[in-house]
Amino acid sequence: MASNPLKTEMVADILIEVAAFGTGRQQLFHTARGNGKEAILATVAERHFQYTLRRQVPHRDQGGRLHREALPGGQRHSPSYPKTFFLLYVLDMASPKLPEIPDVLHLFQRALSVGVVDYFQKQAGVRVRRGVYAAPVVLWLMILQRLHAVGTLATAVQLLLQGAAAPLLVSCQRVRQGNISSRTGAYCRARHKLPTILCKQVMQEIIAQLRQFLGLEEPGVRRVYLLDGSSLELEHSRELVREYPPAQNQHGVSHWPIVKIVALHEVGTAMAEAPQWGPMYGPRAVSEQGLASRALDQLPAGSVILGDANFGVLWVAYEAQQRGLGVVLRLTEARARKLHGGPISQEGESPVVWRASRFDGGKHHCVPAQATVTGRLIARRVGRGQSKQWLYLFVTVAGTPKEMVDLYGCRWNIETDLRSLKRTVRLHHVAVKSNAMLDKELFMAICAYNLVRAVMCLAARQSGLDPRQLSFARVLTVVDCAWSKLAGAGTGAEFESEFTKVLKLAAQCTLPKREHHRSYPRVLWRRQRGFPFRKGEK
Repeated sequence: MASNPLKTEMVADILIEVAAFGTGRQQLFHTARGNGKEAILATVAERHFQYTLRRQVPHRDQGGRLHREALPGGQRHSPSYPKTFFLLYVLDMASPKLPEIPDVLHLFQRALSVGVVDYFQKQAGVRVRRGVYAAPVVLWLMILQRLHAVGTLATAVQLLLQGAAAPLLVSCQRVRQGNISSRTGAYCRARHKLPTILCKQVMQEIIAQLRQFLGLEEPGVRRVYLLDGSSLELEHSRELVREYPPAQNQHGVSHWPIVKIVALHEVGTAMAEAPQWGPMYGPRAVSEQGLASRALDQLPAGSVILGDANFGVLWVAYEAQQRGLGVVLRLTEARARKLHGGPISQEGESPVVWRASRFDGGKHHCVPAQATVTGRLIARRVGRGQSKQWLYLFVTVAGTPKEMVDLYGCRWNIETDLRSLKRTVRLHHVAVKSNAMLDKELFMAICAYNLVRAVMCLAARQSGLDPRQLSFARVLTVVDCAWSKLAGAGTGAEFESEFTKVLKLAAQCTLPKREHHRSYPRVLWRRQRGFPFRKGEK
């Protein structure tokens, strides 16, 4: 590398820039011996990320999202890049591109790199901690916890000892001596000290990069998102019971706190956007429609929303219209008749204007009294034989009635996506006892889920399959079993070879194609429990 004066000047310049991110000279040259170009590009990527967000500040009214700081007169700061960046960009244009296969794991590693996470910590006003369990290591271990079948603290520490987070470890005495303890106390305390805003910003950065990586940001691509809600069960603690009250009926109060959550998943790749959640019961209970209106803020303009009859209300359609989004919403028969102006006796479509009534907008009347949404009402008979039923859709996007009905037929995929989140990623019962840890676990669970979905998309793309044809649980098993070999790869060629095997194995995890329905019901044998149920205290 020293033989080229241009490269020598650039490396010297980069060493100065790397010092701000906590990367040592020895570490950079150690990486450069394996792949000098990859080490330089990784460093420049972090510097490019910092200069892109240099003038961005968290806006509290917008949920901690990043916004550019505006100048007087509506002008904005233009990022100023160092000379090194332009030299390396020209050098990269004249050289072969890096292999595309391991990009997804490099993407996660880059989003969790020391420089990016340190920048987020300084932006949030949090002191940057050094040691074994620095913020990048804790974030990655929380992701691996969600991907593991057991997912305990001891499992995460053992993964750390076996090298699962080796590229993220900083140079400290215990790391240099190989004297990291197998006890879980330090990792547990590091999880509690981790800022919630940091987890949220890392999740948003990973989602944004995955959108671009999977081609969802390309012009001309219509992005369709599935919208649905569900509920999660929490551990019983005083703080969580106060924030998320349990259910109650005439027999008394339940034991477990319940969270209502609304999720948005891309219809083709099944990638999850940042969810929204709130209490399901109690005086501060939120509706799924209210959570949906907050979830729509993160979608790019021009996207399309698919929702069932629970979201087929004017509130959701009006909020989508205000954000430049299209909708394909299912309506109940009563609401379809009211929009149509009378009974519907034949198939077809008709233009309608949906006007607000005094019942729209929930109990807080979040929809203006003069709100209107213009669209089409589509009525079709769907089903087979005697099981046919009417389907009523309100749409604001272009397309024939058949295309809209077929598009709405993809809505069922959100049910299996939520099953993967709740059962496979183990969000059905979140084992936390504080509100802050709940937020962190949900943010990192979305990152873990999207990591598996990205592997599925790569495997499907190489094998000419639809990502929806692959089994999420089986691909997750392939990824779990491959961590040891991926972490132990000494060179880039070994890593690429191992990850190619992962993609080949993932492409074989296809779902069965049933030509006929099951000839037996889906039932379970009841198992005898060893202990009786505990009765609620009066």
